[in-house]
Amino acid sequence: MSQRRFFVTTALPYANGNFHIGHIMEYIQADIWVRMQRMHGHAVHFVGADDAHGAPIMIAAEKAGITPQAFVANIAAGRAQYLEGFHVKFDNWHSTDGPENHELAQQIYRDLKANGLISTKTIEQFFDPEKAMFLPDRFIKGECPKCGAKDQYGDSCESCGAVYAPTELKNPYSALSGATPVLRTSEHYFFKLSDPRCIEFLENWTGEAGRLQPEVLNKIKEWFQKDEDGNGGLGDWDISRDAPYFGIEIPDAPGKYFYVWLDAPIGYLASLKNHFAKGQAANHWHAASRTAESYEQFVADPAVEQVHFIGKDITYFHTLFWPAMLHFSGRKTPTQVNVHGFITVNGGEKMSKSRGTGLDPLKYLGLGMNPEWLRYYLAAKLSSRVEDVDFNPDDFVARVNSDLVGKYINIASRAAGFIAKRFGGQLGAISADGEALLDHLQQAVPGVAELLAEREYGKAIRETMALADRVNEYVDANKPWELAKQVGMDARLQDVCTVCIEAFRVLTALLKPVLPGLAAQVEAFLQCEPLTYANATTPLGAGHAIGAYQHLMQRVDIQLLEALFEPPAAPEPEKVVPGGEEIAPTISIDDFAKVDLRIARIDNCEPVEGSTKLLRLTLDVGEGRTRNVFSGIASMYKPEDLIGKLTVVVANLAPRKMKFGVSEGMVLAASHADEKAQPGIHVLHPWPGAQPGMRIH
Repeated sequence: MSQRRFFVTTALPYANGNFHIGHIMEYIQADIWVRMQRMHGHAVHFVGADDAHGAPIMIAAEKAGITPQAFVANIAAGRAQYLEGFHVKFDNWHSTDGPENHELAQQIYRDLKANGLISTKTIEQFFDPEKAMFLPDRFIKGECPKCGAKDQYGDSCESCGAVYAPTELKNPYSALSGATPVLRTSEHYFFKLSDPRCIEFLENWTGEAGRLQPEVLNKIKEWFQKDEDGNGGLGDWDISRDAPYFGIEIPDAPGKYFYVWLDAPIGYLASLKNHFAKGQAANHWHAASRTAESYEQFVADPAVEQVHFIGKDITYFHTLFWPAMLHFSGRKTPTQVNVHGFITVNGGEKMSKSRGTGLDPLKYLGLGMNPEWLRYYLAAKLSSRVEDVDFNPDDFVARVNSDLVGKYINIASRAAGFIAKRFGGQLGAISADGEALLDHLQQAVPGVAELLAEREYGKAIRETMALADRVNEYVDANKPWELAKQVGMDARLQDVCTVCIEAFRVLTALLKPVLPGLAAQVEAFLQCEPLTYANATTPLGAGHAIGAYQHLMQRVDIQLLEALFEPPAAPEPEKVVPGGEEIAPTISIDDFAKVDLRIARIDNCEPVEGSTKLLRLTLDVGEGRTRNVFSGIASMYKPEDLIGKLTVVVANLAPRKMKFGVSEGMVLAASHADEKAQPGIHVLHPWPGAQPGMRIH
């Protein structure tokens, strides 16, 4: 088999939170496939990155009081414990905020523009009047214009899969403030996906055999279709966002940034480029992947196969926008886009931490649960179809304990002791019945490997366990524990146990992409070369010495599963501190009566020269004269917005001499004690009907 060359990715996780079990399932699925290809001797570059841009990260970083770059770095620092914990081995992990992505995104944009596929037009866009910013699609919610589902995001419906513009939502509201957004105009940049060239290319590209799963292709065909009125079909893609925005600037367009979904998939290429830049002899490169070529040579090679693993919720971006962007910017398009479903629990129930049905990856590892139990279980449930994977605790225990440990591990444990104690750890000659069994296993290797290549992991596991059943039938028929008791049966005992060890080695090779940690233990125990599909069919041979056997895997303790799904303890009720500070000590009504609060009208308001905080208010408190009051509200109010408004003033406060003049009272305003948590100062404003001079009781 000639060596193939692969560039493999998983969807980039958004850098606003830790990995969840859906991420881990996708990474395990891709990691199994990559390890399978490497066992064939193929060259694979497997890369990932954090999707680091967008308004959500900008907003979260602002709340945390740090820069977006620092926020993303903090998230990235926690990735390794998940990946290493579940034996997922990327060759490189990067960030879409890296210089490679800035350069590539801007160049791809220029190439698309040169090809006549970028246009601009003025659009109406939702603006949050309370936050004073244009709202990203994901910060606008409302009812889906297609199916009517409530609380859907502004770009696509999670219920029916429809893709639409935010302005099409029914009853929209801001997810930031809850305010009803208003429409304002802004010039935006578009990728002309509706161009006949794009449509023709995509119809051909998506229809190529092996590119997409049948159910994915069927869904895409719906997106191409127009109704009787000519509505529907592929529309131009809005690729720009207005400042403030954390992202990559659009060349020659001040204040405009690429929409995060434009630069996110380009992050695949950026991580690959970063990977090559780290040096051809990097220790973490797999031997078959080492190369003296450059990134540019690699991506230009027509023989390189570009393979993506993604969830079904981002199919539109990866099967329409992404290949069109690549093709019309003069770059290779993906060879294959592999779409998977979601992970559920107990027969399709959506996971929920609060209900105790969430599978927390770190909690799983923290309880000491074997990561390869989960790798095996997920593999046993995965197929090439776009189907949800259900985690059933009882099924999990049965598959691990009965199949993985009871059928597979048990083969080695039943034979290794006899080889060590009776034959000095050496394998012996194999008789005809043993040769027949091993020949059956060896002939099955290419078929199981092909099932893994086709992502039919469940079928591959079932076939492997069926082979393990054959081996166990051989063990039960020959009963080595009884042979050991019989005089003159040493040769047959060594023969039978040798067959078990050789068979165990073949089974380990079949399971190695799924159980890489266990396979490494087995290779050390058998004192053999790292297992590949090529050497798996060549026996170790008589006289080969194996090492001392140590138990390779424990069974699942049901108590661990109970702990895994135990709902989090209810937190201790927090003491409510209104406004961020304790209520002042109790006073009497007499104390309160000493404070004379009056309605005042703001007849005039102007900034104070020499101060950035103060405004000078001229107040009518119903006294037949006006008062002069200085108030530190300049950060929140423009003077012209206050003139003519009613407010509340402490009328009997002793005058205070300031360097700007005398202040004759205090305007009442509300603020939170923690200015960073809830910024803003809010002047009290009486309801209409109140008159200057009225006392507040």
